[in-house]
Amino acid sequence: MSVSDTEAAVTVLAGLAILAGLAGVVVPGLPALPLCWGGVLVWALFGGAGAGRWAVLAAATLVAAGGTVIKYAWPGRNLKRTGVPTSSLLAGGLLGLVGFFVIPVVGLVLGFVLGVWIAERLRLGDSRLAWPSTKQAVKAVGLSMLVEFGAGLVVATLWVAGLLLT
Repeated sequence: MSVSDTEAAVTVLAGLAILAGLAGVVVPGLPALPLCWGGVLVWALFGGAGAGRWAVLAAATLVAAGGTVIKYAWPGRNLKRTGVPTSSLLAGGLLGLVGFFVIPVVGLVLGFVLGVWIAERLRLGDSRLAWPSTKQAVKAVGLSMLVEFGAGLVVATLWVAGLLLT
């Protein structure tokens, strides 16, 4: 494999996109599953792999689309059942984003928890009632991230299998 080999360059680019997508689960602004899927798409279109590349792309498309739907539907259903409003999640998300820049990485989590707690404290009027809602919101976000990361890992595994088998 030479450095000027286009197929090798496309494969490396696809791998980097998939890695960036996996990192995007926790880094704000990086679209995790679209980056993972995009890496597989670039590899399938320009990588020169065998005919199996289309099966890999189709499977990756199904996993990425399914993961995207599940990452919103499953935690959202749990939050609706427990009564945590979307406005509290938005407050947590905004404060988490601010916290990410104030205290890199750790500030994202701290800001989210604080934002949800403040919104729930204002909504419910009692700090003792705000904490259970905050815990439910944190669990939902954790579940969403876990689903997204799992789907990204499956897409990455499909791509690696495509590299080895096609």
